[in-house]
Amino acid sequence: MWEKDIDINDIKEIRTRTTVYFGIGAIKKIDDVVKVLKQKGVSKLIVMSGKNAYKATGAWDYVGKALKDNNIDFINYDKVTPNPTNVAIDEALKLARDFNAQAVIAIGGGSPIDAGKSVAILLKYPDKSANDLYEFKFAPDSAVPIVAINLTHGTGSETNRFAVATIVEKDYKPAIAYDCIYPMFAIDDPQLMVKLSSNQTKYVSIDALNHVIEAATSKVASPYSINLAHICSEMVAKYLPLANENPENLEARYYLAYAALMGGVCFDNGLLHYTHALEHPLSAVKHELSHGLGLAILLPAVIENIWESKKETLSYILKPVAPSISADISANEAGKLVYEWLKSVGVPNKLKDEGFCENDLDKLTDLAFKTPSLDGLLSIAPTNADKNAVHTIYQNSL
Repeated sequence: MWEKDIDINDIKEIRTRTTVYFGIGAIKKIDDVVKVLKQKGVSKLIVMSGKNAYKATGAWDYVGKALKDNNIDFINYDKVTPNPTNVAIDEALKLARDFNAQAVIAIGGGSPIDAGKSVAILLKYPDKSANDLYEFKFAPDSAVPIVAINLTHGTGSETNRFAVATIVEKDYKPAIAYDCIYPMFAIDDPQLMVKLSSNQTKYVSIDALNHVIEAATSKVASPYSINLAHICSEMVAKYLPLANENPENLEARYYLAYAALMGGVCFDNGLLHYTHALEHPLSAVKHELSHGLGLAILLPAVIENIWESKKETLSYILKPVAPSISADISANEAGKLVYEWLKSVGVPNKLKDEGFCENDLDKLTDLAFKTPSLDGLLSIAPTNADKNAVHTIYQNSL
């Protein structure tokens, strides 16, 4: 049983902080949220979004009206792209500072939410930039209020203290984690997610699954993160095929959103290790690579690496996606079973399919250790995460 993988003498930190409005029609709660901001003295804010999704999903119809009805002025930065960069954060920050923004509303998936969290911190530190933040040149303890309106079922960023951005000139993609960037409120409305493309649906759901696999097997995993991981795995296994079959299946979107939400809480507690530490260099080098796709490519090799150290836990949480998995099988077999599930949901990709080759592996390995924060993830992996282990995972993912 997975319980045997827990040291009951090791004190665990269990977190859950953000108030989340969850369910079909939850976007209607934005008026109540904006009223709270108004009561707190917010009269100006910046809206962080991508170019189209905040309007195409219908989210803006509600947000724009709520801001107008409550006499809150706003400026919109709508240039956030997947894998947001230090350049975009600084550009948005200048707009926000010039406008005297006092809060941030982020509308989108993980990218607008993470960029919004970054701006929220930097508004409190007028002499700091995105590079200062993501190269850990200071340790913030405050941020302006953040509201996250989530449009995907993968990131979990709407309910935790993490944010990620790419430092373009160095091919770094660090992660930050500060208590001050828990969103004050988050909205998860499955109705806003039905326009996700087939690939986006797959990739964001695989991101949620990776969150919990890592959070349940790290050195700081707790019973809480392991139980949440099993729930998330069940939801993804059952509802991802249904969402692929019918993108407008609201029940499927609801439970995938729930899986992602719980995934965000799960890794807020159990943290992350190999798969995210090794994916960040991939999408830092190739910005067009979807984060979730990069994770999918690496996952079977990561499972093979950590299997012997955490096979009881892994067989418990992966049973929904790989029914024949058990602690009695080999690491190689476990990796193959996970890969078969990925193929079954339409993600058979390898690194070579995305333009990587043998000659890239040394650089990727170096980035996994040189990028600020990623060494911290590797330090809590359940096996010895040295350069040989990291290189082997990349090699086995080619």
